[in-house]
Amino acid sequence: MSTIKVIGIDLGKSSFHLVAHDYSGRELFRKHLSRAKLIEFLSQTPATVIAMESCGGSHWLARKCQSLGHEVKLIPPQYVKPYVKTNKNDYIDADAIAEASTRPSMRFVGVKTESSQVISVIQRIRSSYVKERTACMSRIGAILLEFGMSFPKGHAKMKVLFQWLADKKEPIPPMLMQELIEHHEYYSQLNKRIAGQDKKLKQLVEQSEEAQQLKSIPGIGDLTASQCLADISDANNFKNGRQLAAWIGLVPHQYSTGGKTTLLGISKRGNKALRTLFIHGARSILSRPEVAVAVFGEWILELRARKPFNVAVVALANKLVRIAWSVLSTKQAFEVRV
Repeated sequence: MSTIKVIGIDLGKSSFHLVAHDYSGRELFRKHLSRAKLIEFLSQTPATVIAMESCGGSHWLARKCQSLGHEVKLIPPQYVKPYVKTNKNDYIDADAIAEASTRPSMRFVGVKTESSQVISVIQRIRSSYVKERTACMSRIGAILLEFGMSFPKGHAKMKVLFQWLADKKEPIPPMLMQELIEHHEYYSQLNKRIAGQDKKLKQLVEQSEEAQQLKSIPGIGDLTASQCLADISDANNFKNGRQLAAWIGLVPHQYSTGGKTTLLGISKRGNKALRTLFIHGARSILSRPEVAVAVFGEWILELRARKPFNVAVVALANKLVRIAWSVLSTKQAFEVRV
């Protein structure tokens, strides 16, 4: 029987620092290995617990370790920090990871599948295109403002930019017009790239039974469903829907002391992308009162009557997350109860 209880690994791009603990918590050894040597070492090590921070490259290595028979524990980096002793170096970090993984109350991150990571990559690339498109529109507006023209905001006007310029009948230097033409072509290319990413996500959602079940929930479309597949590796990692909502950051931020409970605005912890999408979904439902009442009944009317619109949106987003957790856990589509 191996005397190794856990191996903590501090991840790097090309070098990895390992610290092993025995069942008494004492350090057995420490190693500094390259990526190839690390895989070779782990393949020769008897099955044990491998602990790492959840960061870039951790999910790939976690799947690799699982294929070699090891149990993997991924820890959020902020939960490792309290266990770092004295000064910081890679071995101290690896030791802290190993120690943190043995705490009975420690929270861990589920290991993502390869398909989940691919969806996440598509989502991130799409998001980068959207940001660059917004920047492109802002640059065009700023350029025109320098020449005395205030260009209206929005994609509708951007698509008819040159018609708008013609209607203005303002003299434009030829070189400036050339720059505007090239930049508008770039804007059009970004639109096509975003549409291409949307098509990929739509195809992935159509092929996934879980995604189709999620889409049965009002306010959840292809983007939200695909983001759930990418970021929620297993709904069973969460005890209930409230834990998932807390992980997304849709529960009140608490600052309580001396027996006095103080609840503030939402915590905004955890997954920003999912939080944004669920809030957008909730807003779309509240903008159509007939749909909101048909699905959520008098609860939504009472909430809307006593709370500001944005507060009601967040409360509804919280409910949508809890419904999504139930759908993912039971593998059953959402049904409206009359």
